[in-house]
Amino acid sequence: MQHEGRRTGATIAPMSTTSSHIADLRKSYEKAELSEEHSHADPLRQFDQWLTEAIAGAVPEPNAMTLATVDGNLRPSTRIVLVKGYDERGLVWFTNYDSRKGRELAGNPFAALLFHWVELERVVRIEGQVEKTGADESDAYFASRPLDSRIGAWASPQSQVIPGRSVLVANAAKYGAQFLLDPPRPPHWGGYRLVPDQWQFWQGRKSRLHDRLRYTSRDGQWLRERLAP
Repeated sequence: MQHEGRRTGATIAPMSTTSSHIADLRKSYEKAELSEEHSHADPLRQFDQWLTEAIAGAVPEPNAMTLATVDGNLRPSTRIVLVKGYDERGLVWFTNYDSRKGRELAGNPFAALLFHWVELERVVRIEGQVEKTGADESDAYFASRPLDSRIGAWASPQSQVIPGRSVLVANAAKYGAQFLLDPPRPPHWGGYRLVPDQWQFWQGRKSRLHDRLRYTSRDGQWLRERLAP
């Protein structure tokens, strides 16, 4: 008897050439090293050095980072955002507060960031609690954005289902006509700041014996430890 909804006798298409050879991809990491003696005791200074080197090395979009959040069902999600500032208070990006990431951060304010600078064979991982930036900080950054981006913040109901791209085009035209050259910051749009309590710096090394340093916040100080790769 054939069960309802179950397909029998179905053929499975062969894997593509790419799929069948992906397990054979190999790369030897040999560009640099990361030692305790030559790394900074303060992880923010180490991050600043590496980001500066990524920019100087013309790494594509060196400020692009993966942001990981978790929803109420403990289901994680990731997306790429751009860091727009960092200092001793934390790392800042800007987005729609009503987006999926915004809703998830409202329910669980802990998140993780990841930078992957492929050309330098480096990864930085950062974990901590997230808070909204002040209105003044969000206003200042919003005012610095190109006009099209400011209109776009009004036009896109981020993460919501829409019937087609025409919705975005119509919204952009609507808000462009409404605000002309001076759109205000939408109330649903602004900044987030992740306050780190843990950093990890990964430098690729030969034979997969990579360098991996972890900084953990302990009583206002940073504890630096080497982790096995």
